[in-house]
This record gives sequence, structure tokens and C-alpha cells, in this order.
Amino acid sequence: MRSVRARAALGATVVVALALGAAGLAVLLVLRANLTDQAGLQAEVAAREVAGQLALGVPYADLDTGDEEEHPVQVTDEDGRVVAVSKDLEAISGTGTDRVAAPGTAGAGDDDHDDDDPGRGEVSTDEPDFANGTATVDGDRADYRFAAVEATDPAGRTLTVHAGAPLAAERRAVDSVRSAMLAGLPVVLLVVAGVTWLVTRRALRPVEGIRREMAAITASEDLARRVPEPGSRDEVARLARTTNETLAALEESVGRQRRFVADASHELRSPIASLRTQLEVGAAHPELLDVPGAVADTVRLQALAADLLLLARLDAGERAGRTRVDLGALVREEVSQRVGDRIPVTVSVRDGGLEVAGSRGQLARVLGNLLDNAERHAVRSVSVTVGRSADGVLVTVTDDGAGVPEAERERVFERFVRLDEARARDDGGAGLGLAIARDVAARHGGRLTVGSAPEGGARFDLSLPSPPRSSIAGEA
Repeated sequence: MRSVRARAALGATVVVALALGAAGLAVLLVLRANLTDQAGLQAEVAAREVAGQLALGVPYADLDTGDEEEHPVQVTDEDGRVVAVSKDLEAISGTGTDRVAAPGTAGAGDDDHDDDDPGRGEVSTDEPDFANGTATVDGDRADYRFAAVEATDPAGRTLTVHAGAPLAAERRAVDSVRSAMLAGLPVVLLVVAGVTWLVTRRALRPVEGIRREMAAITASEDLARRVPEPGSRDEVARLARTTNETLAALEESVGRQRRFVADASHELRSPIASLRTQLEVGAAHPELLDVPGAVADTVRLQALAADLLLLARLDAGERAGRTRVDLGALVREEVSQRVGDRIPVTVSVRDGGLEVAGSRGQLARVLGNLLDNAERHAVRSVSVTVGRSADGVLVTVTDDGAGVPEAERERVFERFVRLDEARARDDGGAGLGLAIARDVAARHGGRLTVGSAPEGGARFDLSLPSPPRSSIAGEA
């Protein structure tokens, strides 16, 4: 079955059928046990009445056994011989012996009674023994519940009285209840299946609406559409909200990807066009080939391609390495390699053991991007400070340039964003450096923020957490 409604209805019906079957069986067993106990009690009463007569010395032939069809009676002695039976008892089973006294011999043994004996016997007070059997009275055979009660007559003989009570009423009651259950069970199961089907259809109606809308979104590729959210607070409503949140995140991601592709195409167009022009001029007029300009454009293309590749890797969720990196040593190394900077960089390492866990190459890239940005905007000074913070290591890069306006301090971390649009692209860069720096910082569990430097320029704070003691060394 592919339908959830059908599976739910079938499952509910099967469960209810099993439950009702078990409950019905239990009811029948309890009912049968109670009716059997009642029959046993009636049989015990009849047996004790006859046993009481025997204890008083009533001759066997004069025993009052009551209604023979309702309570057939058989009396046996210590040797199992039948000494008395009720009138018209023709056959019996379930009492230990199936013999019955022949007609006219029910009083056999009466001569053993001593009519002058003033004593009396007694009836046993022990719990009687019960057994199920059959008896044929006046040609009619029926099932009975027999109770066996012992009695002692005045002569000291121990006699056992077997008296029965009919089980016909118990059988009829059990059969009636069973028939009623069997007749009512299909109706109950049909009702359960129908109600489950309707309730499930009603519960799944919002899910079907979500499915239809998702199918429409897939067909139209319009990620701005949203699935309907039901007013309830159940799981379906939460599913709809989560689906809409996923659609919103997907729309934003696709939009960001499209903008990224458009911006990358725009950024790549200028150096490629410039390089092509120079090569075409050089091909036509070798003496006019601007080799340094071609090399510069090639370097720009190489740097931009590297930035785009790194951003693609970060967007793909590439994990940072877990190598222990000493930021103090890394800053000194990066600054020492920047021999072509127009403004010397001042380095201040305030503490020792400034280790973090991550990728040495990516962290060096962050420092390089921050220094490139500071060199681009500084007037006379650029400084780097490394020290401990409350939760790890703090690297601060400052310059004495114009700074970043407060309203633009988050925008500078967006991709392909340049606040100095009036500058040439060669001087201003592609606008990817700070975006890469923040993404790498986030991948390392840190953060990158911008503020105002004491000199009036920009201050970039790179905060990274200290590595755990169990950090595993591995090159990223």
C-alpha cells in the first residue's frame, strides 16, 4: 500500500482487532469461570444437603436428593462402591466411578444401620473437590459440575456424596456472548477503519498542500514562493515552517551564487580584456608590447582566480585544519616577507604561547588580506598587535587612513564590495579580501570585526579561540 491513509487505517484496524480479540477472549474466560464457580457452589450445596442426611442416619432408600435433573447424586463408600444414587440416574462420569445402583437396590446396605444407635455422624468441612462430567437422567444426557463432599454416618462409615449442577446455563451464556462479539466485531472494525481513514485524510490535507506547492516551486523554479502554513501548532505546522525556512535559505543561497557569478564575471572581464588588447597589439606591433603590463594583468588574474577558488572551497563547507599555529610567530613571518610594502609594518607581540588550532595557510591568508587592506588605505603607519584575550588570541591590525564609516562596517565584509569605488581596480582590489578573511575566521571558530583605530583609521580585530589540550596536529 502506497497510501499513508490506507496503511494507517489498516494498522489501526489490525490493532483494534487484536485488542478486541484479546479482550473478548478474556471476557469469555472470566464469564465461563464465574458461571462454572456458580454451578460448583450449587453442586456443593446439594451435596452437603445429602451428606447431612447421611450424617443423621437417614436410610439410603429414603434420601431426599431433590430434583434429579438439576442435581444428580451418587453416594460411594470407602471402597468406591456405589451405595445410593438419585432417582432415574442411568449413567454418570466425572465422579471417580461410572457405576450406578440398579433399580430397586438403592437401599442396599440399609441392614447395616443400627436403628437403636443414638449417635450421629458428621459432614466434612473441608473444601470439596470439583470436577466436570456428564450424567444421563431419564434418558437425557447433559454436562454437569460435580462437587464431592465427605460425610460420616452414625455407624462410622465414611461416605462420599457426588452431587452435580448443570452447566447448560453456563454454555448458553458463553455462546450468546461469543456470538454477540463475533457479530459486533466486523461493525466495530469497519467503524475504526472509516474513522481512521477520515481522520488521517484530514490530518494529511496540509501535507498534500505542501507537496503540491513544492511541486509547483520545482516546476517553476520560483524560489520566492512559500508553502502554506496551517494555523495549528502540530508537527505539520512545524514542517511547513521548516520548509519555508529552507526555501528562504535556498533562495538566499541561489541569489548569492548568482551575484557571485555575475560579480566574478565582471571582475574577470577587465584584466582579460586588457591582457588580450596588449597581446593583440604586441602581435601586430612587437615593439609596442607592454610586457610589464601583461605580467601585471596575469598576476591579477591569478590572484583573483585563487580568491574565487578559496571562496568556493569555503562555501562547500571545507573544514579548517587542526594544526597548532603560533600566531605571534606567524605574524612576524608574514610581515618579514612583505618587502615591497610602501609603508613599514610595526609588529608587537605582547605574550608568548599564542597558539590556535587551524590551517596555517588559511590563517596566513587572513593576515595577508588584512595587511593588504591596511597598506591600501594607510597614510603613514600600519601596525599589528598580537596578545591574549578572554577566550583565546586577539590579532589587531590598525592604520591611520580614513577609516570605515560606522554605517558601512558590516558591508565591507560582503563580496566584491569596495567603498573606494573612485579608485582604480588595480589599486582597490576586487573586494574579496575582507570577505575571505571573515569566512576563514568563522571556519576557525573565531570572528573578525572592524572599528576605529586610535590614529583615526580602521582597526580590524581577529579573535580566535585557544585550542583544546587534545587538539590533533594535522596539516591543512
